[in-house]
Amino acid sequence: MNDESYLPRLIDKQVALKLETFGAICIEGAKWCGKTRTSRRHSKSAIYLGDPSGNFQNRELVKMAPKIALDGEVPRLIDEWQEVPSVWDMARHEVDNRGKKGQFILTGSATPVQKGILHSGAGRISTIRMRPMSLFESKDSSGQVSLRSIFDETFEPKATPDIDLPTLIELTIRGGWPGSLGLSREQYSLIPKEYMNSIINHDIYRLEGINRNSNKMYRLLRSLARNESTTASISTLRKDIKEYEDDDIDNDTISAYLTVFERLFLIDNQNAFSANIRSSTRIKQSDKRHFVDPSLAIAVLGANYDDLLNDLHTFGFMFEALCERDLRIYAESLGGQLYHYQDYKNREIDAVVQLEDGRWGAFEIKLGADAIDSAAKSLIEIRDALEKENAKTPDVLAVVCGLSKFSYRREDGVYVVPITALKP
Repeated sequence: MNDESYLPRLIDKQVALKLETFGAICIEGAKWCGKTRTSRRHSKSAIYLGDPSGNFQNRELVKMAPKIALDGEVPRLIDEWQEVPSVWDMARHEVDNRGKKGQFILTGSATPVQKGILHSGAGRISTIRMRPMSLFESKDSSGQVSLRSIFDETFEPKATPDIDLPTLIELTIRGGWPGSLGLSREQYSLIPKEYMNSIINHDIYRLEGINRNSNKMYRLLRSLARNESTTASISTLRKDIKEYEDDDIDNDTISAYLTVFERLFLIDNQNAFSANIRSSTRIKQSDKRHFVDPSLAIAVLGANYDDLLNDLHTFGFMFEALCERDLRIYAESLGGQLYHYQDYKNREIDAVVQLEDGRWGAFEIKLGADAIDSAAKSLIEIRDALEKENAKTPDVLAVVCGLSKFSYRREDGVYVVPITALKP
């Protein structure tokens, strides 16, 4: 299906490859991140189970006559398949019957209860995770510096486009939602707010069929936003809610709510890294907490442009989340993964990118150029300490920054790259 206004996404190549390899693929991720539009780009016919027209006529029709979802020119897009969970098994079974590749593209913005799915789809249905747009995808990064070139030592220093603090704040408030591109600040700041209202007031009930306490959910979301880009535990979140919201939510309820948020792809935490370090120092295993896009954390806090401009401490956490969102997207497009590092000697690395071949890079994230020296020093100290412990050391040391006009490699070997110049 042609769409001349379509902005290419980094997962496009992965979608094309997997359609040639598997009978079906499933593209999953947060609402409004562009799954349907990307899937339309790769499909030749479609049915939309989340379409509300005719009182969700498509959904009800597929419940009564399931094969309708599968009939059409291939690749056949079945959008929001979780509305009728049995579609998964029908697609898997039909893939077996046809014995051909690239038959179906399923999209989902929520993970349904597993009791409605009889088979994992292993070997037949390959899952791809999609996230909101990175700055490179939204054309807000010049793409002059590739992440791969840093690992492959083909990096070349470059002068990069000027970037100022107001622009970085605006990009973070806007987020990576395709529907926000080209809108004014007044307009795009409304989209994350409406997103959260839709999740709390509609999607959670549709997912579970349970009337959750929306006030308590909002309080937990605000606590998550206050702890964006930190490793806050459930106990920490509970204390935070008690202090700031004057409410007490027990640990089990918080855990249950977090599971719901994960099933809706609302939160996208950053796992701890330790597998290839083998340090003698005990490594913390807490995840770093993130919304799927920093614009959601800002919306939940009720913060606006002036609030962030006048509170650079808070904006620093949101900027870190923006950078880690992009680093995750770039790493995954190269077949890698994003982690963070913390140990019990109080050594921390903001972001760890590990490639498929095992090479890994340590990345510190700093808003201002005045913090580059201290960030580079910290990275070198951690590398040297790991080396003394006979642990595997990082192959790359880099500082990802906001307010810098150059990408370069320092004399100490640490790379400096503006986030608005980075690409995979």
